[in-house]
Amino acid sequence: MVQRKQHLDTLAISLLLACCVFWGFQQILIKTTVGEVPPLWQASLRFAGATALLWLWCAVRGVKLFERDGTLGAGLLAGALFAGEFSCIYLGLRDTTASRLTVFLYSSPFVVALLLPRWVPSEKLRGLQWLGLFIAFAAVALAFSEGFLHGSTPRQLRGDALALAAGTLWGLTTLVLRGSASMAKASPEKTLFYQVAVTAAVAPLLSLALGETWSLQYSAQAWGSLFLQTAIGAFASYLAWMWLLRHYPATRMASFTFLTPVFALVFGVALLSEPLTPQLVLALTGVAVGIVLVNRRST
Repeated sequence: MVQRKQHLDTLAISLLLACCVFWGFQQILIKTTVGEVPPLWQASLRFAGATALLWLWCAVRGVKLFERDGTLGAGLLAGALFAGEFSCIYLGLRDTTASRLTVFLYSSPFVVALLLPRWVPSEKLRGLQWLGLFIAFAAVALAFSEGFLHGSTPRQLRGDALALAAGTLWGLTTLVLRGSASMAKASPEKTLFYQVAVTAAVAPLLSLALGETWSLQYSAQAWGSLFLQTAIGAFASYLAWMWLLRHYPATRMASFTFLTPVFALVFGVALLSEPLTPQLVLALTGVAVGIVLVNRRST
């Protein structure tokens, strides 16, 4: 039986910060690679590689992936939701800006906080914690306000809708993983395998449907980006996230994800010479305050 903790300890906070830092950097990697490698083909290569790495990891460690343990239905559902999330993200980026998409994508923690307590009462947030969630979300919206406030066109609204769908699917994936009795008992490796394997199967089909050009003749920089996205992003960091979901409260973990887009802006300043704006400083402060409130222990 897995011993589940009710609060985030130092280990959990350290892993969450490391994941959010890399996920923020990963947005820079995707941004600088998408001009050379088409988006859904990029996702196809990434998740196919992650599936292979995870399979090898499990073979070396003796983790069983295909034994009958009652997880097939919930696992395939989580995989389909995960694949749908990334498909909506990539399709949404064709129609709307990255800044607008980011704001709608990070509606996910609200989906988790609203729905998960119906199945897991211990995940319920109190008034001050809800305030923290709203402060963190408002801080992210502030950080991306310049790109978000430009006039909306029908095409942008379609992209916004896809982004909102991606955020909802992300939240529902967490709900399935945390709320399903069978998935709660599954190893983090098997939990992740369902998601990356289903996405590796779906992404190439969507890429073909969109008419993307497939190739393996890319620059060393593009392959380096794909390697990092695959080995650290889709394999190591997501495996750490699955392990955390198995041991810690999902609603409190979700609040940390607001750091990811803010870190992406920080990396943009540091690596792409983008301007350091007052909105970014306020956003980082607001997200930090929100996380503290969400994870404040009840007295």
